[in-house]
Amino acid sequence: MKNFEERLKKLETLAERIRDEDVPLEDAVGIFEEGIKLSRGLEKDMEKLEGRVEILLNQPQTAEDKPQLGLFADSED
Repeated sequence: MKNFEERLKKLETLAERIRDEDVPLEDAVGIFEEGIKLSRGLEKDMEKLEGRVEILLNQPQTAEDKPQLGLFADSED
């Protein structure tokens, strides 16, 4: 997996390029396509990271603690 930050910077660069009024339409479509692919990959990585963070946040601190099933789960125990 490529470095997340590098791919995010590449996406930002593509966003800047597509805003350039001098970019031909065909090139703009190619830039857009590349940006969409990068965006989808970054989104998948973020979902994985969010899952890892949720697991870490919900780990029991002692053997008696029960793990939470969600970040915003009701704690009516």
